[in-house]
Amino acid sequence: MSTEKQFDVVVIGGGPGGYVAAIRAAQLGFKTACIDEWQNAKGGPALGGTCTNVGCIPSKALLQSSEHFEHAGHAFAEHGIDVAGLSLNLGQMLKRKEGVVKANNDGIVYLFKKNKVTFFHGRGTFAGKAEGGFTVNVSGPTTDSISAKNVIIATGSNARELPGAAFDEKVILSNTGALTVDAVPAKLGVIGAGVIGLEMGSVWRRLGAKVTVLEGLPTFLGAIDEQIAKEAHKLFTKQGLDIQLGVKINSVTKGDNNVTVDYADAAGAAKSETFDRLIISIGRVPNTNGLGIETVGVQLDERGFVAVDDECRTNVPGIWAVGDVVRGPMLAHKAEEEGVAVAERIAGQHGHVNFNTIPWVIYTSPEIAWVGKTEQQLKKEGVAYKAGTFPFMANGRARALGDTSGMVKFLADATTDEILGVHIVGPVASELISEAVVAMEFRASSEDIARICHAHPSLSEATKEAALAVDKRSLNF
Repeated sequence: MSTEKQFDVVVIGGGPGGYVAAIRAAQLGFKTACIDEWQNAKGGPALGGTCTNVGCIPSKALLQSSEHFEHAGHAFAEHGIDVAGLSLNLGQMLKRKEGVVKANNDGIVYLFKKNKVTFFHGRGTFAGKAEGGFTVNVSGPTTDSISAKNVIIATGSNARELPGAAFDEKVILSNTGALTVDAVPAKLGVIGAGVIGLEMGSVWRRLGAKVTVLEGLPTFLGAIDEQIAKEAHKLFTKQGLDIQLGVKINSVTKGDNNVTVDYADAAGAAKSETFDRLIISIGRVPNTNGLGIETVGVQLDERGFVAVDDECRTNVPGIWAVGDVVRGPMLAHKAEEEGVAVAERIAGQHGHVNFNTIPWVIYTSPEIAWVGKTEQQLKKEGVAYKAGTFPFMANGRARALGDTSGMVKFLADATTDEILGVHIVGPVASELISEAVVAMEFRASSEDIARICHAHPSLSEATKEAALAVDKRSLNF
């Protein structure tokens, strides 16, 4: 094998975990390659994985566009802005979304060149062990055989199919198809009231679809703080989302241009709904298809994830795995942190990932964001705690924005006052949560946040006020 095809580190997968791992490895002085098979419409590379191509980035682009449309149609008049003849140009909206995706794709190509990461466009497959490392074959637009001392698996995840309802991405949609619907459906069904279901349901409701969300669990957003979930449910229902809980799906029957869902509601009554389009968002499964891990002996766990230890090492020395393909939350930023940590561990450093301070966000309107423990978790664990809340309706900046929905909630240890969890439903919660993440990473108390000066008027004052409320001394509510 020629020397130019030998590397210190090879990363399989160019999503958030993979491309960041490759860049960090290169920064640390390793000769690094990254393999990724995503293609754009012209067959060229489309780095960024699910997140950039059919996940985080395009969904946020459509969420932003659809929110503008809804504001123009309903909220602008209150501000003294009259919009006559409002119409939707869905083609332009989708075109803008694709432009945002391309900018991110191209940005990663630039970063690879800047950091001297060698990119191979195709599918990476383990071919076996080589002298001092492993051989990985690349097939697709690029065909090659390369070797490395260390290989990082960052192949991500795929949408989970509902048995009997295979994705065709035209009528029965995964997150991929939900981003490319070419006309607003009159009736849209969503199976699964999770992050993807709520975000995509929100997009199409704002654009004019009647949206019904069918959730199998008896509680809404059961993984988040119960008080926040109840507030979010109330707000989404008021907006027009028809959210049905405790549903049992009996069958999904696809027609020529529609789909019928037969189900039992929470009371057991038989129901049937016909939708123009159906989004299925019931979770994701790790992507190990065609990876060839059996040739090198990498083990999977009982759920099909690549089995790793706390430092993302597989059972085979020199092979690592990060992101959605391993245990832990399926979040792009979690994958990035693991990618950086693994690159640093390969270099003999001590990479840092704290699962207790990984923030979660649902980019609906209002947004939902949280970090740390929920109130129900603390009760179950028998932890004595204090809680403080502050509503955005009492925040001056929120009033000026015209969005006073939701609240900030702090949970702190009853004895030490250490912050144990922060939960937000409200405007730009995704940005506000970062203060809580920093505070918890440094084991701050609610008193620390309460004593820090926050700009006025700002939404972040609601964070300060919720921290004050832990000690029952909120100043503005």
